[in-house]
Amino acid sequence: MLAFTFPGQGSQRPGMGASWVDHPSFELVEHASEVVGRDVATLLLDADQETLTNTANAQLATFVTSLVVLDAAERIGLEPAACAGHSLGEYTALVATGALGYEDGLELVAERGTAMTEAAEHNPGAMMAVLGLTDEDVETACVRAEGEVWVANYNAPGQVVIAGDKDSLERAAQLARKAGAKRVVAFPVGGAFHTPLMAPARDRLRKALAAATFFESDPPVVANVDAKAHPAGEDWPGLLSAQLCAPVRWRQSLDTLYASGARTFVELGPGGVLTGLAKRVLPTGSKVNCSVATPAELEALVETLAGAAAQRPPVERLVGEHFSMVERLIISPGTGPFRPSDTFAAAAPRLPGGAANEPDDRVIRVAVGDLVGWAGKTEIRSSFAGTLAGVLVLAGERVLHGQPVAWLRALPDDGEEAR
Repeated sequence: MLAFTFPGQGSQRPGMGASWVDHPSFELVEHASEVVGRDVATLLLDADQETLTNTANAQLATFVTSLVVLDAAERIGLEPAACAGHSLGEYTALVATGALGYEDGLELVAERGTAMTEAAEHNPGAMMAVLGLTDEDVETACVRAEGEVWVANYNAPGQVVIAGDKDSLERAAQLARKAGAKRVVAFPVGGAFHTPLMAPARDRLRKALAAATFFESDPPVVANVDAKAHPAGEDWPGLLSAQLCAPVRWRQSLDTLYASGARTFVELGPGGVLTGLAKRVLPTGSKVNCSVATPAELEALVETLAGAAAQRPPVERLVGEHFSMVERLIISPGTGPFRPSDTFAAAAPRLPGGAANEPDDRVIRVAVGDLVGWAGKTEIRSSFAGTLAGVLVLAGERVLHGQPVAWLRALPDDGEEAR
């Protein structure tokens, strides 16, 4: 069972998009620039480390890079049975599972980065990783520091991140060293994320969350806040708002994914931080655990998965749903967010039956060559004539090359193609 994980802020690096420039999935970068009104390609290709340390830049760049890698993985048919993302990566996971549209995701990430930057300016702070102590010992160090310092990330056994104002953070670090911590390492980030010091960002982010549309997802995403799977779209505005000031329960989230049956863990996006954490959290045994940040690494993953599949015993072929000769699928020739034409946008919510004996105002007739909509910038046109029987995707959902987007019933008379 394949699980996708997505990195958060801190995984960004200069030139992280360079290996994808000639790949078809890089088209997402141009679309991202149009949506947020920024030159995202420059962030991915030319920005230096100082520029990428800025919270707003780091989050947008990491999010888009991860989605480019995801798009490339989807183009070759890889689909997860489970998903989770670390902090910012949770937004990527929501887009990956269809819980959030690509454009809504971009707008939320851009707003989140700005809101967190402003909160950090209002409440300055920092973050440190404490290595070699139990969760309980780190929590105790924060309490004994008697200031504004809290656990921000439960990353792995013996790796806990704390955050707060600099004086309180240093006191907690000293107490952690006295308690036996092997090391305490400062993080190059712009604030005390996932603590109450981020409270000023919540009001601004809540407004953006209220304007976004969330869908039921399959597979569900395991949330940072409670390490539980949430398939219902209505849960996510509250979870994402709470995430700003609550610790990321990443170790517990990996435990949840493993308990659900996930044995192959693939990190999609820059860096390989989550892959290292998974090696520390997950039980030893037969599993694949790797990161994919470049096309070459994606090719290596495919070879690894193919080798694992070849070692499994053969299984009886499954027979799925099929369509009769009077039913035809309209297939997307491209990959990207789905934008329906006006006719199909009006039809999608009511899914008309298209029966021949229904009144004309209940039947939408489709001719050969009619425009269904767009997958990114690629037009989707019908290769058949018929009556619309169902629209299979919603506006904003990402569709893949070869994915059905609607289906028709053949017209009852000979060659009728007019609507």
